[in-house]
Amino acid sequence: MSVVRTRARGLWWIGAACLVVLLCVAVRGYQRRADAADKQATPTPPAVSVLTTTASRQDLPIYLSGIGNVQAALSVTVKARVDGQLQRVAFKEGQPIKAGDLLAQIDPAPYQAALQAAVAQQAKDQASYENSLVDLKRYAALIKQDSIAQQTYDTQVATVASLKAAVGIDRAQVETARVNLAYTTIHSPITGLAGMRLIDPGNIVHATDTTGLVVVNQIDPISVVFTLPEQYFQAINHAISESGHTPLAVLAYTREDNSLLGRGQLLLINNQIDMTTGTVQLKATFPNPTHKLWPGQYVNVRVVTAVKNVVTVPVAAVQRGTHGLYAFIVKPDQTAAMQPIKVALQQDGKAVVSSGIAPGTRVVVDGQFRLRPGVKVVETQARANAGGDGDATPGSANPAEVKSDTPVDASVAGSGSSDGKRK
Repeated sequence: MSVVRTRARGLWWIGAACLVVLLCVAVRGYQRRADAADKQATPTPPAVSVLTTTASRQDLPIYLSGIGNVQAALSVTVKARVDGQLQRVAFKEGQPIKAGDLLAQIDPAPYQAALQAAVAQQAKDQASYENSLVDLKRYAALIKQDSIAQQTYDTQVATVASLKAAVGIDRAQVETARVNLAYTTIHSPITGLAGMRLIDPGNIVHATDTTGLVVVNQIDPISVVFTLPEQYFQAINHAISESGHTPLAVLAYTREDNSLLGRGQLLLINNQIDMTTGTVQLKATFPNPTHKLWPGQYVNVRVVTAVKNVVTVPVAAVQRGTHGLYAFIVKPDQTAAMQPIKVALQQDGKAVVSSGIAPGTRVVVDGQFRLRPGVKVVETQARANAGGDGDATPGSANPAEVKSDTPVDASVAGSGSSDGKRK
């Protein structure tokens, strides 16, 4: 009886163990089928189309920006130097003029007559002087013979000296009359462009007139006077010292659309800082053969302080996250990755990357809001590079930062999303 019970109990435990094994096998099979179903129900995310470009290393001009005013290199208000009637005007308004060209003619008749009178008076006094010299020689012989009084001889000596001085005065008066006569013909003192006529022929002009006859401006070459904040003085001063005898390059752009107007050279830094405005004044000279620059015109000015070989990407590629600046790059397997970067400065739509991105790296410049790390990307309209001629591209009107070794603040350099995670 006990043997039967022992066998029954053993069979029961064996059956229970088999049941547990079968249950485990069933659960594992169910989990595998569920995992397979989940994989089938969750497809791989599709590739995201983005616009990319290649980070490039290039020589980038580093500049400082200011606002300037175009001024004539030379400006002369031509005035009459003698009084008289203006007989004729020999120039046309707006006409190019060379130095020495005839501009106007004042009636010369009164001055011609004054010259003739001065010449005649000189001839008269010269004759008297020569006659007095003859008398002096005669008196000198007689005084030796004690034939005349000493006073008579002394009087003759004084007469000769007086007449000699009179001849000198006459000579000066003749020269004065000749100069006044020459002043009736007015010539241009400089080469330039004639402005509007300020007085018409037939009017009486005076040497004391303040308006003048015409203003002549030299506009080729031409000057631009501009200002920069005083904190940039040391940067400019250092750049001048580094350049040696080579003047710093200066570029002038229109205020409206930043079109390049001309390339010139820095001429000088004013010898003092304006304490009322906290600015320093600078002057540059520009060749102006096509007259794109015009006196009185306001322009945007850039002073190139250095040319650095740097890695650049478009500003649109720079993103701002909770941990600083970053950019999405495209890895060789065509997946996106977030790359932390440091930006030294921004100008002309370019960001100078001091660390984080090597030349040749593909960076995303549009479509970042749809990206997250590891997502496959499709590059659509890839541009050749992020480069370009920095000094010839108008770009941003903001001045470049001088401290190129210091990363730009994230609030300035960042763009796009304000959060590092993309959903």
